[in-house]
Amino acid sequence: MDKRRVSFGLYRVLAYVTGVFLIGLTFVAMPAKYLVGETSMFALAPAPEGLEHWFGPESPLMLFIAMPHGYIYMIYVLVVLWVSLDRRWGAGRTLGVVLAGTIPILGFVVEHRVVKSERAKEERAASAHGGSQEPAPTS
Repeated sequence: MDKRRVSFGLYRVLAYVTGVFLIGLTFVAMPAKYLVGETSMFALAPAPEGLEHWFGPESPLMLFIAMPHGYIYMIYVLVVLWVSLDRRWGAGRTLGVVLAGTIPILGFVVEHRVVKSERAKEERAASAHGGSQEPAPTS
């Protein structure tokens, strides 16, 4: 199997997984820790009765969402570096793709644009070589 395809496929999967965990962190775990519950830092709302243990500074959501997100993001960064070396991206593009994984929703948009751009490059290369290369896989 072509290592360029493996690295790019892994990038695509990790872009989505990182994005989903980041949305969970931003809109679920962080508000549960800092905004809800009487012991939370900002205490904007009381915790629902019977579910108090899910809110406040000791929220287990941080363990289930924040910790995996951190590890997944580190792997995402390494895979982006792998892809950037395989595909000879410049430093600016590489940094932009890495940073896209830190802003909710943006990672999905950037992944879509990167895939579109890389497929167009593959098609141009294939047509320049008389179609001797395999077509890009579709998903």
